Amino acid sequence: MNDQAIMENLLLTTKGVCDLYMHGTIESSTQNVHCAFDQALGESLCMQDGLYKKMAAQGWYASEQAPQQQIDKVRNKFANA
Repeated sequence: MNDQAIMENLLLTTKGVCDLYMHGTIESSTQNVHCAFDQALGESLCMQDGLYKKMAAQGWYASEQAPQQQIDKVRNKFANA
């Protein structure tokens, strides 16, 4: 397994963990549980951001800028809702 595949697996796993922690935060029944999940979510989001930045720096996570016309169309759609 090469470095890119390892980083992709780490990123996907971290995204999945973030999703679980988010739902745990939302669904928690006590303040202590809520705080524990919320803290874990924050740490996981920071980890996800770091992984993304490292992958983007290597050219392993390509992203493209949306055309301004598309951005304006979506903005207007929700502004009028």
